[in-house]
Amino acid sequence: MPRTRPTRAATVPGAGTLFALRAIGLIILARWLHSMGEMSHFLTALEAMASSPVACLNIVFLFLLIVLPGARARVERPFHPLPQWLRQALRFFGLLGCLFALWSIGAFVWFAGWRRAVHAVAETNGWLVVAPALYAAVVWICRPRALWRTNIAARRFAIGRYAVSIDAATRTTIVWLESRKLGQYDARELSVRWPQAGESQSAATSAATRAAAAAVVPRDVAASADVDVDATAPLATPVTSVTPAPSATSITPGTSLVPIASARTPTHTPTRERRPRIELLWDSPAAAGHNRQTVFRVRLATVNDREAARALDTALSQA
Repeated sequence: MPRTRPTRAATVPGAGTLFALRAIGLIILARWLHSMGEMSHFLTALEAMASSPVACLNIVFLFLLIVLPGARARVERPFHPLPQWLRQALRFFGLLGCLFALWSIGAFVWFAGWRRAVHAVAETNGWLVVAPALYAAVVWICRPRALWRTNIAARRFAIGRYAVSIDAATRTTIVWLESRKLGQYDARELSVRWPQAGESQSAATSAATRAAAAAVVPRDVAASADVDVDATAPLATPVTSVTPAPSATSITPGTSLVPIASARTPTHTPTRERRPRIELLWDSPAAAGHNRQTVFRVRLATVNDREAARALDTALSQA
């Protein structure tokens, strides 16, 4: 009989996140038990921990970090293997632990001095530096992010914290906010509204053109228009006489020019133009009283967000 070739088990997306969080929890717990083992009276240390609110918060944090209740790696949720409440709790406790560690180390350096702080880091094998980094790593792992990365071929889009999936067969669109489902819509009733960047850009261009055209005016034309040349912009040499001005269309070459105003071209785009805000609109003729609703509104902070927004607009227009 032919043998079946054994296949390697494929790694489920999100398993690495669970492994990293449990590893951080075990490292903190091992260091904590090692510090308690160096004390002479173990029971006294336990009683002191029970009376300390910071120690109680750390116990709860370590329990959630090692046990991870409700966490499960799933293919459809690669970036969110944790429940939303657990992610928020770990981020909150991790932020408190990081701030407390930084405050404790800063106070020790302030009162003991840099030399004793360096000796303490060497005696603890760098734990005074590693501990805040571990708490910060937990906060970074549990940061707000979309449910998946953008995959245009699979019709999955990630814009900021929002994730959008389009089913081409049923023309159904599902919108997620992190790991929470916002709603399910018909793809033909959704549209992406972009900011009015074209009108503002054309208006700014026409204004800059007019300012540049008025930046320099022939001296004879300015005199014919009864413009006080000396009052508007003083010349290097005084004007003694003004000849009759020809028409504006027949300006001879070599005529001296008088600067009237200076127009500066902006060297950078404003922040709102660099990070435009888009909206996903739901306009359903069947939903009486609920027409023209905004599903979400988000700023395009990165290049990937802009590309995903353009791809989403194209996919919705083709649905």
